[in-house]
Amino acid sequence: MANTLTVLLVGAGLSLGGFWVYGNRSRDVENVSLRPEPVPLVMSQRSYPLCSRTTRRNCVVDGDTFYTAKDKIRISDIDAPETHPPRCAEEADLGDRATNRLSELLSAGAFELVSAGRDEDRYGRKLRVVMRKGRSIGDILVSEGIARTWTGRRQPWCSENDGSFG
Repeated sequence: MANTLTVLLVGAGLSLGGFWVYGNRSRDVENVSLRPEPVPLVMSQRSYPLCSRTTRRNCVVDGDTFYTAKDKIRISDIDAPETHPPRCAEEADLGDRATNRLSELLSAGAFELVSAGRDEDRYGRKLRVVMRKGRSIGDILVSEGIARTWTGRRQPWCSENDGSFG
């Protein structure tokens, strides 16, 4: 009888001790993220000229797309006017301005590429927010009136009165 009582007490102690050491794990699961926090990729300072037919490394395609050494990046927090092809003269002008300004901004110093949501778009471009010193480069383009904040779908850049290219 004494041995049975000892076994019961030791078993209960081990059970309570395990609960004390490991705690209530079901409560802790709520605090565990299933997706790791995105780690920004820091891009060192270099020149980002406009892309050409032969240059596809560290260059700017248009106002919201550029190449790094190994990836094609689509700036995910903005929409810039199309340049390939523009649909009207207004879009062509804004698109050229956005493209040249993005080249200037990327070439001005080191920046970070931060993942935000989906990793890639349907064209295989990496979707990233481009940050420098805590500010989105996309926000700079938006504040200058040559890009829009991305709302989830493209909107036209051409007014009804602007002559269409096709």
